[in-house]
Amino acid sequence: MITANKLSLRYPDGTLALRDIDLHIDKGEMVFITGPSGSGKTSLLKLLLGMEFPTEGSLTIMGKPMVKGHNKDMRNLRRNIGPVFQEFKLIEGRSSLENVMTGMRFLGSNPKKIKEEAYKALVKVGLEDKIKSKVENLSWGQQQRVAIARAVARKPSIILADEPTGNLDKDNALHILSLLKEFKNNNTTVIITTHATHLIEDVQGVTHLHMDNGSITVERKEIVG
Repeated sequence: MITANKLSLRYPDGTLALRDIDLHIDKGEMVFITGPSGSGKTSLLKLLLGMEFPTEGSLTIMGKPMVKGHNKDMRNLRRNIGPVFQEFKLIEGRSSLENVMTGMRFLGSNPKKIKEEAYKALVKVGLEDKIKSKVENLSWGQQQRVAIARAVARKPSIILADEPTGNLDKDNALHILSLLKEFKNNNTTVIITTHATHLIEDVQGVTHLHMDNGSITVERKEIVG
């Protein structure tokens, strides 16, 4: 699914964000990436999203090499990735349903199908009673679930979630992680960056990668369950 060999990323200002990363993530795997601010977590997500490209080494996702200039491959790849950003980027003045539908427009499905899938996604994250609510009237945690519904409504092969439990209490954070784990159980690869290392012990059957100074310092820590 995802393979990196001697992967490095250096930004134009000379900052070495990632260095010599070797990594393999299987289909249907759920992976937590932890580490302090500046450790390279967000830079790694940018590479996985095709927002940046390796300056050294190689990165292959779903059999496609991540190479700058391969625009058609990048467009096809992004259709199979559901990102959940720290900033939800929801559109105020529009309902939960409309926000999820907006995230699906580029898939080329007919409007009726888009609406059906958006509705199902909101039900799956427990927001069936907030479908018509404008997003600015929702709590922070509810907006987070709208963002997750928007990411998963298009049935991606990979979900990339950047700090999805930030600003949530433990119970709500575990609820979000439980939701994401459900998609893992459907053979979707789920990759989550987080500072909340204390939460990982409460989620079973996942892989933990720890990053520091642009490198993966703990390559594999299986939590079996």
